[in-house]
Amino acid sequence: MGREKFLAGLAQMDSTGLWSDNKKEAGELIRRAAEEGASLVILPETADYIGTDFRRHAARVPGPVTDFFQEQAARYGIYLHCGSITRKTESGKLRNTSYVFGPDGSLCGQYSKLHLFDVEVEQGPSYHESAEIEPGDKIVLVDTELCTLGLSICYDLRFPELYRLMAKFGAGLLVVCGNFTADTGKTHWEPLLRARAIENTCYVAAVDQCGRKPGFQAWGHTMLIDPWGNILGQLEEKPGVLVGEIDMNRLGEIRGQLPSLANTRDDIYELKSNYMRFFEEGGNK
Repeated sequence: MGREKFLAGLAQMDSTGLWSDNKKEAGELIRRAAEEGASLVILPETADYIGTDFRRHAARVPGPVTDFFQEQAARYGIYLHCGSITRKTESGKLRNTSYVFGPDGSLCGQYSKLHLFDVEVEQGPSYHESAEIEPGDKIVLVDTELCTLGLSICYDLRFPELYRLMAKFGAGLLVVCGNFTADTGKTHWEPLLRARAIENTCYVAAVDQCGRKPGFQAWGHTMLIDPWGNILGQLEEKPGVLVGEIDMNRLGEIRGQLPSLANTRDDIYELKSNYMRFFEEGGNK
């Protein structure tokens, strides 16, 4: 299932504490990507709000934030990955959640961040995401008319078993929406992303926040990487759009040359997971 080739638009944002400003910036970047021919547009982590009070600004779903992204997907006839938003659950807890909308505005899939960013970086940020956010509990693949997407958010990038499972279950494009710090990003961002592409023979679309955030500088450097590990395009440290080609024939060729997924020794070791796939309406499993 999928197209042989399509264009993906990676929209790097500098989100702030004002949804009105973030909505305007997201709308402009989505428009630019769509006008450049992107069939899939991806935003960064917490695209709707970055500030000091996530609880007070957490979005209700459905609500104005998801309504906006649905409208943008339908307006341009594209698949739209909203990056992620901080949402309120029915229990009153918060989750860091990605939503993917189809060209008609319908929900294709959603994923809540599995690995929470609880770190103490020497001469860098101290952050405890788990103080406000609860983790998700499922690995999510989204089948689209373009290809199968494997969803992840920021700190997930440091857990390679997640990406191996997504690749084994059919992902051709691994999506990483992030808000990486400059302290770790300057050393870790590119090597981790290229490793995830190479070891799983997948395309990787990594879309990051940029600009100054409360407590740290975001890294930016959004990039698109092919299954051989080549960087097909990269942004720097300002908001912008990167449009690049996803070639599924190229992916098949590389997997034929380096069949690492097929050569996994399941007789010796095996990764098992509770996972879920999202299909078009009427095809949920």
